[in-house]
Amino acid sequence: MGLLSTTCKPSPLLVLILLWGVVKVEAQQAFRIQPKNITVRAGGKVVLRCEVLRPSGTVQWVKEGLVLGPERRLPGFPRYSMVGDPNRGQYHLQIENAKLEDDGPYECQVGQSDSSRAIISHTVWINVQIPPSKLYFELETPEPWVAGMSYTVTCITPDVKPEAVLHLFKDGVELTGAESFTMPGSEDKLQNTHARKEFMVFSSDNGKELVCRTKNPALTQALETSLVMNVLFPPQPPVIQGLNSKDMVKRGTTLRLDCVSQGGNPLATLHWTKNGEVLSTSWQVDTDLQKASSHLSLHVEPQDNQAELRCESVNYVSPGPLFDSRKITVLFEPENVKVLGKFEAKEGEEVTLSCYTSSSNPPVQIRWWLGFKELNNYTVTVSEGNHGGKTTMSNLTHFVSREENGLPLTCEAFNMGTRFSKSQYSNLVVFYPPQKVWLDTPPPKVPLRSGITVRLICFSSGGSPKGNLTWYKNGRALPDNPKQMPFDKGVSKELVRILEPSDNMATYRCDATNKAEKILSASVNLMVQFPPMRVIIIAQQKELHRGQNLSLECLSGISNPEVNISWSLGPTRLKGVDQAPVAASFGGVLVRSTLSHPLSSQHHGQRVTCQAYSSLLSEGVNTFYKLNVLYPPEFSPDQPKNIQVVEDEAALLPLLVSGNPDDISCKWLFHKEELHKERDPRYHFIENTAFEVWNVTRRDSGVYIVVCTNEVGSENTTITLDVQYAPSVKMEVNPVYVVVGETADLLCVADANPIVEDGMFSWKWLGDGEMEEIGEQSQDEATGLLTIQGASRAHAGRYQCTADNNIAPPASTDVLLVVHFRPELHKGAQWNKVASRGDGTGTAEVVCQGEGIPRIDFSWTKNGVPMDFTDPRYQEKTVRKGLLHTSTITVVNVSAALDYAVFTCTARNSLGEDTLDIQLLSTNHPDPPSEFRVVGFSHASVTLQWIPGFDGGLVQRFRVRYHWTGSVSFLYIDVFPPTANIFTVTGLFPATTYTFSVNALNSLGESSYADNNTVLTVTTEEWEETFQEVDTTELSGLSLYQTVILAVVGGALLLALNWLSFLGLRWKKKQGQTESKEGVVDGKKSEGDGSTLSTESSSTRYEVREHLNPAAQRTLLIDNGSEPDSSIYESYAGESSHYYYPTSDYRPSLCTHPEGQDGRLNALEPIDHEYEEVRDWYMYQDVLGSSVQLPRSQFGHRLPRQIEFWKSQPPIHQEGIGTCISTLQQPGKRMDPVVVQRPQKNDYELPFELRGELV
Repeated sequence: MGLLSTTCKPSPLLVLILLWGVVKVEAQQAFRIQPKNITVRAGGKVVLRCEVLRPSGTVQWVKEGLVLGPERRLPGFPRYSMVGDPNRGQYHLQIENAKLEDDGPYECQVGQSDSSRAIISHTVWINVQIPPSKLYFELETPEPWVAGMSYTVTCITPDVKPEAVLHLFKDGVELTGAESFTMPGSEDKLQNTHARKEFMVFSSDNGKELVCRTKNPALTQALETSLVMNVLFPPQPPVIQGLNSKDMVKRGTTLRLDCVSQGGNPLATLHWTKNGEVLSTSWQVDTDLQKASSHLSLHVEPQDNQAELRCESVNYVSPGPLFDSRKITVLFEPENVKVLGKFEAKEGEEVTLSCYTSSSNPPVQIRWWLGFKELNNYTVTVSEGNHGGKTTMSNLTHFVSREENGLPLTCEAFNMGTRFSKSQYSNLVVFYPPQKVWLDTPPPKVPLRSGITVRLICFSSGGSPKGNLTWYKNGRALPDNPKQMPFDKGVSKELVRILEPSDNMATYRCDATNKAEKILSASVNLMVQFPPMRVIIIAQQKELHRGQNLSLECLSGISNPEVNISWSLGPTRLKGVDQAPVAASFGGVLVRSTLSHPLSSQHHGQRVTCQAYSSLLSEGVNTFYKLNVLYPPEFSPDQPKNIQVVEDEAALLPLLVSGNPDDISCKWLFHKEELHKERDPRYHFIENTAFEVWNVTRRDSGVYIVVCTNEVGSENTTITLDVQYAPSVKMEVNPVYVVVGETADLLCVADANPIVEDGMFSWKWLGDGEMEEIGEQSQDEATGLLTIQGASRAHAGRYQCTADNNIAPPASTDVLLVVHFRPELHKGAQWNKVASRGDGTGTAEVVCQGEGIPRIDFSWTKNGVPMDFTDPRYQEKTVRKGLLHTSTITVVNVSAALDYAVFTCTARNSLGEDTLDIQLLSTNHPDPPSEFRVVGFSHASVTLQWIPGFDGGLVQRFRVRYHWTGSVSFLYIDVFPPTANIFTVTGLFPATTYTFSVNALNSLGESSYADNNTVLTVTTEEWEETFQEVDTTELSGLSLYQTVILAVVGGALLLALNWLSFLGLRWKKKQGQTESKEGVVDGKKSEGDGSTLSTESSSTRYEVREHLNPAAQRTLLIDNGSEPDSSIYESYAGESSHYYYPTSDYRPSLCTHPEGQDGRLNALEPIDHEYEEVRDWYMYQDVLGSSVQLPRSQFGHRLPRQIEFWKSQPPIHQEGIGTCISTLQQPGKRMDPVVVQRPQKNDYELPFELRGELV
């Protein structure tokens, strides 16, 4: 900070002594104006004035003993500065945005000079006032407060300077006697001002405002804060509205009462109780009216009689609950009216009844009625009841007669208070006997069939009550089902019976009775025929064995009439011996028969049936006897003998064996050894029904013997298990070696079950691309053979053999076919030459790369002399990757005199050798491209392709030159990307003949044009755009059949035209390729449809007579002219030479550079030959080299209009800005020029030894 260290703060006296010198006092400096004390508000600006007469020493300010420095902008104090005119001796200290830290003493000091002593002003003070930033209350007791109590409130304003003055107000009235005091603030020189006051609060203070107001010299107006007092006080007692103490309420009435409590803070909470039990705890408050209210809806019941309703109110500060209460008097009628006793009696007897009512208020009166006649022979008793009410009892006695039967006997109760009347009655029943009983049944002597349903009906008339009918069979009562039915003067009861043998000659009787206790009866007898109910078979032997005779006896049940017995075994009828019939109960007879029959094992489990049949009734009954024939185990004829299963699955060998008893134990033998689960955990024995082998393997195949035994004997059988498994394959020989041209045999051996005789093996080529004919495939049992006749290099690679016997998964293995062939070195323009600077500083790599199997060994000669690689300037390295072998000679410090030579690379293996001559020469201009041809063309574009030549040791690029009939000069286009070898020239005229050439360029020059200056001639296609309207009225007149015929014929014509077009294009392409080759080889013009090749002079210099426009000249390469064949283009119109640089350093113009006789641009659209960063105002067009012909839609439908525009509008060329613009006369379209940055020239020249001359 400043010029002095802040750690050293000299006193003003010391500074004066230091400044004081023994000098001759001449023109003594003095203060004209000295600073004065200033008071400023924080944030303001203050200026301490200091003006010196005749200042000769250094003037600076001192703050609290700290020298601030002589600079006008005081370093370390961004808010401090010295202002005023120094020429007038003004050194005022200005402080902006004053802060508390600026508060303190200041001095203006003038240092000693040669002509004057030092002077110091008197000390002045800056008093920075800090206004109150906030004001707040501090409560000794937090709110809310309770009325009648005293509380202390403190108002505080912190961090002020000077001390603030505080005043307290309550509801606008100042509170006097407040205690004021200060305390230190958060920083030095700041104070906290406090004002404290204790006062008593009352209920009237609730909601009043308590205000604290402060004043301070730094404030322009008073600052205040306030709080609203929250004083708690109790409410007034509640009042119940809606019920007086003397009111009586009827039962069922809904009382709607309100309880209101006025005042209180908070407002009262209310609740209702009935006899001390809480009814409601909900209430509402009205803050505007300062009251609390609670509504109670009470449905009055008898139990509420004399109940006390009470409403209580209370809040936080209430000393106790306040309440109001009411008593309820309830008028209610009896809940029940009951008549006790019987309402029935025999004729001439007495009835005794009692009528009882439950509690009511007031008590009821009771009256008796028989029909419309009031009975008076009764007594009444009243007693205490529930809920403060009374109960009433009335007792009645009366003698009955037949005429009173059915009259209502009523007890009526009447309440005088509620005007309520309620009665209870029942009809009086007088008993007397029925008059007559008779039956409706079938005739007694007609035979009936058992099993049929008969209906017996009994009738009874008269009696009170009507008779109760009961049916009896042979003196035993029958169930009441269905019930009896009443009719006009009596009742009837129907008995529905399904006839049984026991009904034969049975007696059915009907009795009629009632409560008069007198019986009347009627009866009938039935005749029933019935078959036997059951039949049983009795066996004569305890055990049955295979080969014994079966002896059975069949005994039928009782029947009427006699039945016949027959025997059957399954569907087979057997002959039995019938015995004499025997008489039985219910008038029926018993019949029996015996049977004897030989047994076999097939009879086990079968049923022998005995049937007893009545021909008269056409009905019978049968039973069966199940045969339990004991025999040793027998295997079913369906027992499988051969089981096939796939390996790794579960093999289930089912066992179809039977025997009696069926407790059969079986054991399994494999290879004469008994199988147990302990022997192999894969074995699972499923009781005696199967044997299962989990995860079966091919070793489990074979014959299994099973022996089964029971108590009777034993038997055995065999099962053959055939385990089938997916194939596994391996190659007999891998890899397979063959010399090119010989026959290769690839053998693939499979292990599988089953072996598929034909088509089990398949072969696949795993190399890149597809191979039309992989070879001859054959199979010999489990061996697959792939035979390749005349193996070539294309056959070398991996083959996959797959075996599939229809069991997943198929197995595959790979085999490598290695074809041995003699070395073949890579040759061509890029391999025959290597260029490098020959000044002794460069390094060159001579690369020889070739293919061959077996391993290739390389040898090198230089100008025919074997190379000595012990020379440190020559290093040879051989790298082998598969069949690709690369030998690289690195020449260090290439010298034109020593190293510009022909290096011969020889590659040898056991099958032969190959050589390549590689010439190391100086960097030079590139060689011309070759095989220049047309790939495709349309109405507005032509796509060209070529093979690059040697690049001269530098990065090369390509330029296309073209011309059309009627143009005054050639047009040149730089290929983009620069290294592309295929390019599409766009923006051409339809139906126009163009000639094209291409050459290569690098930084040292350019080549001649491709294929000995061959020129390709191409005529673009016609532009056709037609619109055809379909007359729907004509089509609508065609029938469906005609429409279908037209569609079929049209489709056939389209297919024929497409096929002819395809053949024509193929023929044209073939002709074009043939002509291109002929033109390149012979240098003669070839006739063709699409292009013409011609040969020009090999000179790369433009003739003087060839017109060049200035815009085109900017793209031409100008060499230094030191070489005889240098590529120099002559200037035109006196313009200076311009160098052409590689594309990486050059931004091409947006358009091609056509020229006319007058030096003006021909009319072409500015959309031609655009680059990526340029956009046309109509469309975007990519200019990257592409072999794909652009679709017609990209050229738009405006081309015909543009052609007319080209013919009618003169072109405009603006010189000097490097911009190509074609002005289109269309409204609303504006073209912005694009400035082309021209490259700077290179001023270096290559030395003669680097100019590519072979030494």
